[in-house]
Amino acid sequence: MDSAHKTRLSLDPAAIKGRGSASYVAGRYAVTTAQAQDDGWGSVYEDADAQSRPDTVVTEESARSIISRNDSPDIAFGQSVNPYRGCEHGCVYCFARPSHAYLELSPGLDFETRLFAKTNAAERLQNELARPGYRCAPIALGINTDSYQPIERRYRITRGVIEVLDACSHPFSLITKNASVVRDVEVLASMARRGLVSVYFSVTTLDNHLSAKMEPRASAPHSRLKAMRTLADAGVPVGVMVAPVIPMINDSEMERILAAAYEAGARSAGYVTLRLPHELKQVWREWLQLHYPDRAAHVMSLIQQMQGGKDYNAGFGKRMRGEGPFAQLIQQRFQKAWRKHGFGRLPPLDTGRFVAPRKPTPQLELF
Repeated sequence: MDSAHKTRLSLDPAAIKGRGSASYVAGRYAVTTAQAQDDGWGSVYEDADAQSRPDTVVTEESARSIISRNDSPDIAFGQSVNPYRGCEHGCVYCFARPSHAYLELSPGLDFETRLFAKTNAAERLQNELARPGYRCAPIALGINTDSYQPIERRYRITRGVIEVLDACSHPFSLITKNASVVRDVEVLASMARRGLVSVYFSVTTLDNHLSAKMEPRASAPHSRLKAMRTLADAGVPVGVMVAPVIPMINDSEMERILAAAYEAGARSAGYVTLRLPHELKQVWREWLQLHYPDRAAHVMSLIQQMQGGKDYNAGFGKRMRGEGPFAQLIQQRFQKAWRKHGFGRLPPLDTGRFVAPRKPTPQLELF
């Protein structure tokens, strides 16, 4: 952005190839916003055109801590590690987009173009696991943003984190929508043999065209299924998340996604419905109007029916699955398909093998 306190807004948002968001939606903590106005010379349109094709910029940063903890009653994990902030996948529906507002950046285009790589993540993780008071509990890897987004190929921060967990036999799970996870299949398979890892794939649609619109830089659906099969064949417990389920956009695919995932080796399955916290409401409405103007009003009506008449209901027990007749129908369909294919639960992760790493010291080891 032009400054830490200013958000750029394009004149007339238009779909951008390779990006999920179409504009710099203002963050809720932005002090000021800038609106382009033509002065008669036309230069404003040149500036707007340049802003509509933003490059991906990665900032390296040192994290002061790396394990995040939560006590939410509707989240299955208590602690997580996120190697990156922002996500180049550009999923328009991503619930993590509003977190960029804390950086005084836009939850729109900035979220997928202004990325932050925690280059000391592995070192910080080793230090935190070595603390005397640490109690081993499974870590969820890459929850706020995908640990295997495209820049992982360059930075390999996720790989470094996994190597730390492997060395001390610490259990973890991860969820991704990038087939590049297979690059780490050997270490994942080794940890799986010790009951230390499970991998979930998020599959939103099997339609390549819809995927390219909603999650433009994530792996294509068939690539995710192929990666799922590779891990399953290597002995890694694999599951699938149909996420998010969106009325009149991808809800009709639920049964097909579950069938394809089971065929590819997934043995556990779950789903969540679309969540629209904070600025994500605007990002989503903008995308919907650009790509599906003929059904935008109907889609939002069904979403609101599932969210107590609002775009989003943050209440525990409701925000993940919604409520009302349409939400109940989705749940019934999911349960029927779940039983039909024989999905179950993945094996529990083993916390008993954990051996705390030695805390690094500035002095050389003499013995």
